[in-house]
Amino acid sequence: MTTPTTTHFASAARVLSDAVHAAGLVVPGFRCPPRVIGVDRTVRRAPGGVGGVVAVRLTDRPFTAAVSDMIEGVVVLNNLAPPEADRVRTLLWRSMLHFTVQLTATTNDSHRSADTGVPRVA
Repeated sequence: MTTPTTTHFASAARVLSDAVHAAGLVVPGFRCPPRVIGVDRTVRRAPGGVGGVVAVRLTDRPFTAAVSDMIEGVVVLNNLAPPEADRVRTLLWRSMLHFTVQLTATTNDSHRSADTGVPRVA
């Protein structure tokens, strides 16, 4: 596991934890990799059934898959059922978009004025 991936995971876990807390749900701990070899995600409940740990594998898979596993772990540990589970998934995905969508600046010359280089507004 490389340092940028670990740092990226830690940042994602903090943002997701804040979103889970703001939604009034139990915030799990997040770690990587899972202790079970050969799996992408494990969920371990805390004694007493409140909270727990979601562990995800980061290596050899898209980071978006790891984020998906983290969100599903939140749903599982909070015992959410539809339609509440769907509402929470949507809320959490919105909070995690900047970790999963790569935005790039593109230049489209057809939208620039030829003489000023300034974008035209329609």
